[in-house]
Amino acid sequence: MLGHLIAALDDPKVALDLVAALDEPALVARLTAAADAEGRGPAEIIASTVRSFLDSACDDHWVQLVGIMNKSDDPGLSAVRAILTKALPETCQEGSGAAQAPTAEQQSLSP
Repeated sequence: MLGHLIAALDDPKVALDLVAALDEPALVARLTAAADAEGRGPAEIIASTVRSFLDSACDDHWVQLVGIMNKSDDPGLSAVRAILTKALPETCQEGSGAAQAPTAEQQSLSP
């Protein structure tokens, strides 16, 4: 499931469909900012960020990722959301407004 999703990230349409499925404007803003900063498309940033994270994740992050996936109705999407939330640089707009508790699908990896 996650392996198939990761393999499919080479297809820009899959990566961009994934962005739409995330339905998280703040995360999409972070993705757009990272793409602009690196002069690459969002699809490339998603693929490289996810793969880089998976290649270098410590045991604790893997355990957290498995836990997030186990609690989710859409484990692959939740895993990618958690990875992008952890790995993409934060933007200046984040942190404003009242914080809400994340749903199982919105959980992120702790430091």
